[in-house]
Amino acid sequence: MNNETAGAIVGIGARRGVTHLEVSDAVMSGLREAGIDIDDVQIFASSRLKEDEPGIIYAAESLGRKIVFLGDETINMYTPPSRSEASRFGIVGVAEPCALALSEKKELILEKRKYGNVTIAIAR
Repeated sequence: MNNETAGAIVGIGARRGVTHLEVSDAVMSGLREAGIDIDDVQIFASSRLKEDEPGIIYAAESLGRKIVFLGDETINMYTPPSRSEASRFGIVGVAEPCALALSEKKELILEKRKYGNVTIAIAR
């Protein structure tokens, strides 16, 4: 475990119907890209829009972490650096603002990256 990245928050956005393998692979790719180990991840975060997505829920369980689904009000308190398609749902984003909302230092370690149907951002 790395003290610089311990307590990392992984924000997850995804298209409808995404599989748990797509989500798990995207999370692990994002972690590798950021130089973070899964042991450094405190929790996963996503939008309430995704709380009925079995692929996201099962991926979090299979990776041994809890996932928190945040409401629009919480998400919209943050100004993510990247534009998001989520604006059509009335929110500023999913992966970046969700990761920032639960992070301690409110800084992104990995700005959002798209891996197929999944978007990952990591904050500390």
